Amino acid sequence: MAYISTVADDDARGRLAKLYDAARARAGRVYGIVRLMSLDPAILDASMTLYQATITSPRSPLPRWFRELIAVRVSSTNHCSY
Repeated sequence: MAYISTVADDDARGRLAKLYDAARARAGRVYGIVRLMSLDPAILDASMTLYQATITSPRSPLPRWFRELIAVRVSSTNHCSY
């Protein structure tokens, strides 16, 4: 199994700490998919911005439940556990 170095919650500082706080506010914890991008907070921030624009934005013509369903199906098809 591959190992990817990440930044632990207690070690997060500055921009990364704020992104971790936002992740905890959204989901109750910092999930591994978020932590994987912790070495480059700019990439993590861009990824979360894209996620929010495509999944959680109220301006989408698709209902949120349908967007979530698409995300789950794509993850399942790709054999992703998240």
